[in-house]
Amino acid sequence: MGSAQETAQNTSDATGSAISSASDAVQSAPGTVKAQTQGNPLAAGVIAFGAGLLVSSLIPASDREAQVAATLQEKAQPLTDELTDVAKQTAQNLQGPAQEAVAAVKETAADAAETVKQEGTSAAQDVQRQARDAKDTVADQ
Repeated sequence: MGSAQETAQNTSDATGSAISSASDAVQSAPGTVKAQTQGNPLAAGVIAFGAGLLVSSLIPASDREAQVAATLQEKAQPLTDELTDVAKQTAQNLQGPAQEAVAAVKETAADAAETVKQEGTSAAQDVQRQARDAKDTVADQ
C-alpha cells in the first residue's frame, strides 16, 4: 500500500515539475522569441507554432480533438508537401548564384594574389637597382 502512495506522490511531483517547467518556458518565451527572431518573421512563425505544439502536448486531447487533429493532419499534408517542394526549389535556385559568387570570390582572390606577386617582384627589383646605384655611388667617392 505504501508503494502505491509513493508512486502516486512521485507521479504528482513529476507532473508538478513538468507543469512548472512549461509555465516558466511560456513566461520567458516572449522575450526569448523577440530576441531570436528580430528581423525574421518566418522564424517567429515557426517558434510560435512550436510553442503552440508544446502547450497543446501538455493537455490531454479529447476524442473530438483527436479526430479534428487527424483530419487537419490529412488536409495539411498537401500543403506540407508543397512547402517542402518550394523549399527544395528555392534551395536549388539559390545554388547557382551561390556557386557563381564563390567563383567570383576565388577569381578576385587569384587576381589579388597575382597583383601582390607582381608588385612584390617589382619592388624587389627596385630595391636591387637602388642598392647597386648606392654601391656605385659609394665606390665613386
